[in-house]
Amino acid sequence: MADDASAHSDILNATAQGQLKSIIERVERLEQEKAEIAEQVKEVLAEAKGNGFDVKIIRKVIRIRKQDRAKRQEEEAILDLYLSAIGEI
Repeated sequence: MADDASAHSDILNATAQGQLKSIIERVERLEQEKAEIAEQVKEVLAEAKGNGFDVKIIRKVIRIRKQDRAKRQEEEAILDLYLSAIGEI
């Protein structure tokens, strides 16, 4: 097993090994930052809920704000058309 590891490390030169290690460490740091940010978002949403806001609707508003306005309006128009066609509005 150790021979396999040394055989594989011989395949990559020192520069490639350094690049690979650097890439892996950067991704690990970014994953850690992502987890920390996700925790902060969770805390902010908990604060919003504590202040009486509907977190589900806040998430929906955030999702809508990410969309292109024209695209969103087109989708809403089609949705209204379909709902009207089936008698829901």
